[in-house]
Amino acid sequence: MTPYVYNLSLMLVWVAITGEVSLSNLSIGFLLGYLVLVFAQTTDPRFSAYVRRLPKLVMFLLGFLKAMVLSNLRVAYDVVTPTHLMRPAIIRMPLDACTPGEITLLANLISLTPGTLSLDVSDQGDALFIHVMYLDDEAETLAELKAFEARLLELMR
Repeated sequence: MTPYVYNLSLMLVWVAITGEVSLSNLSIGFLLGYLVLVFAQTTDPRFSAYVRRLPKLVMFLLGFLKAMVLSNLRVAYDVVTPTHLMRPAIIRMPLDACTPGEITLLANLISLTPGTLSLDVSDQGDALFIHVMYLDDEAETLAELKAFEARLLELMR
């Protein structure tokens, strides 16, 4: 079994012991199972990669949620005000992602954020074309997208 499955199993054991199925109890069980795996990593090397990756996943999801909320607020502000602040453009972002799975996940996460839309991947698979609603500074926008890609690739590899 993988460490993730062990963590889920420990979570279910916690729920069975407490006798309460709720989101808060499931979360507590998951965290307790994670703590058990932290101590188990000294005996089994498979657990150490999982123990390192889970906090990175949580931080990535929180960062993505923050970016999504800020993008939503920017688009909503532009919709409700009489002046339009849009400066739409299509930019070419060189990719560090190599596999089709990495490129697909990156493109979909970019498209989930309001104000950006992944349009196409170059024929060689080395660049992603993105429609951006608010292009204030192309270098800054590319730097933000590349930082996002780097965090995603760190999590996936």
